[in-house]
Amino acid sequence: MAFPLLKNDVFLRACRRLATPYTPVWLMRQAGRYLPEYRASRERAGSFMGLATNPQFATEVTLQPLDRYALDAAILFSDILTVPDAMGLGLSFATGEGPRFASPVRDEDAVRRLAVPDMQRLRYVFDAVTSIRRALDGRVPLIGFSGSPWTLACYMVEGQGSDDYRLVKSMLYARPDLMHRMLQVNADAVAAYLNAQIEAGAQAVMVFDSWGGVLADGAFQAFSLAYTARVLSQLHREFDGQPVPRIVFTKGGGLWLEEMAALDCEVLGVDWTVNLGRARALVGDRKALQGNLDPNVLFAPPQRIEEQVRATLESFGAPHTGPGAGPTHVFNLGHGISQHTPPEHVHALVDSVHRLSRRPVVA
Repeated sequence: MAFPLLKNDVFLRACRRLATPYTPVWLMRQAGRYLPEYRASRERAGSFMGLATNPQFATEVTLQPLDRYALDAAILFSDILTVPDAMGLGLSFATGEGPRFASPVRDEDAVRRLAVPDMQRLRYVFDAVTSIRRALDGRVPLIGFSGSPWTLACYMVEGQGSDDYRLVKSMLYARPDLMHRMLQVNADAVAAYLNAQIEAGAQAVMVFDSWGGVLADGAFQAFSLAYTARVLSQLHREFDGQPVPRIVFTKGGGLWLEEMAALDCEVLGVDWTVNLGRARALVGDRKALQGNLDPNVLFAPPQRIEEQVRATLESFGAPHTGPGAGPTHVFNLGHGISQHTPPEHVHALVDSVHRLSRRPVVA
């Protein structure tokens, strides 16, 4: 399908480790509860799922932060748990609570019943991707996303968020065969889901391994990293004649950054516990880096936000500015933006990143 020509490709160039005139910036959860216009949209939709399953609302909410801030990318408004919901687990969001599944996966029979869902059950997501891409009118690229196989498994077994991951880790250690079976299904489902987003119009895709960091060393490699690699091996590397960058973010994954550098992706995201200079030294020229301001910096006054932006940019060091490929940085938070963030502080962040990082590019 034909889409308008892209007017701002700085984010995509940085993902491909090509020189850019400034460091691009976008924010995890940039469309969300910290914006009053989002809260108004959610009230009209009636619920979070009313927003996420309606392409018109999803388009409206995705574009809201772009109308406020000079962000360099849009990210699809959706949820990481749409895939297990399509598997029949019954996703819901109670008022004041996080996601919850009506039918958690906790025994052998439940695991054996799991299968890659019919992607038509997720048609509302792909319709939203196409709608958003058209509504962007080439302003900035659109990022699609999914939870990682391990992160999905955490929610599928626990049935909701968890403080100790007791149920999912019990299955992992007591019945690793069941956990591997679940992760295989999840990986193939995530790959099909992300490919369908790309085919619908997503220009980059991101795998959120939100809970990879709760695993022990050894378990991370076997139960998270291996299945993220399985997803990446199946993804479109280009579509409609254009490269499609693939981003992997593991919260708490700094310990394994050198191993993650071997993943078949273009960008590694890091949280605020990782020094970008050290990450750059470990990753070398293999990957662009994304991150990693502590989201709580955004509660500080604008002057302090600018100081922390400067420190983050300096920690990465001078990006590549010449021909060919070299080290590049996509500015982001180290995790999702807090719902309590003052909206005007986000403006200070975006403005500081663009102003402080502007540089000449050598052709």
